[in-house]
Amino acid sequence: MYSIRTLLKRTIMMSALLYFTVSSSADSLKGADSSDEIIQIRGEKCFDDEEYTKAYPLLKREANRGSRPAMYRLAFMYENGLGVKLDEKRATYWYKQAAAAYDYVLDRQEGYDEQNITFAMRVANQIDPRTDKEGAAFAMTKIDTDTPETKVLVDSVLDGHFFGLQPYNTNFILPLSYATSKYPRIQAGTHPNNYTPQQQEMSQYDRNVEVEFQLSLKKPVTYDLFGWNEAITVAYTQKVWWQLYESSGPFRETNYLPEIFMGVPTSDHMDETYGLKAGKFGFLHESNGQEGYRSRSWNRFYLTGLWQWDNLFLATRVWVRLSEDEKYEGYYEGEVDAKTGEEDPNTSGDDNPNIEEYLGYGDINIDYLYEKHQFGALLRYNFGTGGTQRGAVELNWSYPFFESKNTFWYMKMFSGYGESLIDYDRSVTKAAFGFSFSRGLF
Repeated sequence: MYSIRTLLKRTIMMSALLYFTVSSSADSLKGADSSDEIIQIRGEKCFDDEEYTKAYPLLKREANRGSRPAMYRLAFMYENGLGVKLDEKRATYWYKQAAAAYDYVLDRQEGYDEQNITFAMRVANQIDPRTDKEGAAFAMTKIDTDTPETKVLVDSVLDGHFFGLQPYNTNFILPLSYATSKYPRIQAGTHPNNYTPQQQEMSQYDRNVEVEFQLSLKKPVTYDLFGWNEAITVAYTQKVWWQLYESSGPFRETNYLPEIFMGVPTSDHMDETYGLKAGKFGFLHESNGQEGYRSRSWNRFYLTGLWQWDNLFLATRVWVRLSEDEKYEGYYEGEVDAKTGEEDPNTSGDDNPNIEEYLGYGDINIDYLYEKHQFGALLRYNFGTGGTQRGAVELNWSYPFFESKNTFWYMKMFSGYGESLIDYDRSVTKAAFGFSFSRGLF
């Protein structure tokens, strides 16, 4: 069954969504006598004051007389059960009549003057998610929706779920990311042991400060395919470290993480007794798309337990790496291939055979919600794999950006191994600050 919003959008495509609604309010008043005008203004005032019982008969009369603002408010009341009994059918009817599906219409009062909106007011509007809908709706008025196929496409764009994609891990951009030491500049064709004096001089990036951002999306593929209430999902995460403040502004490292996983909810007993909400089993590939001595990649199967106790969320993950053949003897030290007598940076084989010594065999993610704050932590430890104890700790915090629902202040601190693939065997300590555009728990 379609939702009220979807039914509405199918009805109103390509109406003058914003300006038509505002202008129609003014037009309806021009042709009204003074008593009608008073009734409409009184009904809208009662609505704005949340006196819905008083507003209902006044708005109902004006809606029947053709006032679109009154129709919208009436539909909103039916949809949410404000002053009237909740009735989705009536709400859908009046939304169709009003030809306006967006909450921002309520903010457009009579006398609204587009020309008098200040730049400061426009800046303030940018943190309101309704502004995104307004922009998308206005852009879509340029598209012909006479065909069913086009209508479906436009619906998807306006819904904000194009292709069914959803946020997965936290999406963020951190304009200020400071590391306590500069990053090494690894050459693809020459092993660090064989650098010339000139290459040695250029073996570090110029800046401790860089930009870091992450894009992470998922798409559900199936639900209850095997009858376990399980969901199979594909996901993609991309992490980028950008030396923007260096003269040439190169991308220092990019990591690509496609994965597929199945989540299965636990029984009520496991949930109520232990807080275990679900299990998650998946396959994860991670690489940096480079070649030669810069190339890094590995594949893992993992199993995750998803737990919750009130506002505390916990994800415990263990993994098994898929083995790969090592490259020729001496490759990892920059020596020549005994068979060819030459150094071969692009020979096939494992790019990072000892990565488990630094990243171990699992990790723990903790998130705690306190009012509008979210505090998170990542813990990783190798338990002495390879004879040396190594690990990593990441702490993060987010808070709504001026009450926005989809933009947050975001800060994170990291110390340890495995911050990026190119630095998996190097200890990094850094702090970063910026913005996130989604919040992740599991």
